[in-house]
Amino acid sequence: MTLEWFDRISGELQDHLTSICDEYDSNGSMIVERGSKHPRIEFYTELDDNERDHFASVFFDPQNQEFYLESFKPEIGQISRVILADIEEIVDAVHEGFHDYMEETDYEEDDADEFEENEDTVTYEIDVEWETPEVTAYSKENEVEVTYQFGIVQETGDGVLKRINRIRTANDDLLKDETNFIFSREEASTIIAMIASHMDKLSEMD
Repeated sequence: MTLEWFDRISGELQDHLTSICDEYDSNGSMIVERGSKHPRIEFYTELDDNERDHFASVFFDPQNQEFYLESFKPEIGQISRVILADIEEIVDAVHEGFHDYMEETDYEEDDADEFEENEDTVTYEIDVEWETPEVTAYSKENEVEVTYQFGIVQETGDGVLKRINRIRTANDDLLKDETNFIFSREEASTIIAMIASHMDKLSEMD
């Protein structure tokens, strides 16, 4: 296994991205993270408070020498992977993710490019072994319930934290919102330390 292909693409990527569109050139940035089993390239915008708002993550599989995107499909309860065969597909994916992000955050769209799905794109499911059952973190009878579940991505060894928020409406409908957060072993220790050191500043849910 080697990171030569990863280093080459990540080194050339910045030059390709600056020519995507004026809006990305003004707002988009990238950072390379090599310190995990599957290194990744993170794409983000800078907020007013100097915080980073990430809108895309491109991962690299050293064993198969391929770049990919991950997304969770709630309808099937699985994580899907989209393989990006070359730098052009990476640029297209980042460009699309950037404009999706801009629309979601109510930025004004100056670039109305349309994106066509590449017929050669490969999508497959990622096997997650859930290590725990759903654990209730918060519950208010007949109103809201928040649960968490921890699992391991079998191929990479990364952790997955699934959060399910169930809300009972006034019409007695049950709304379910599910999100998944994927992280490496190295990230886990940082996350735990940050939360533990700021627990006293958190407010309890009403």
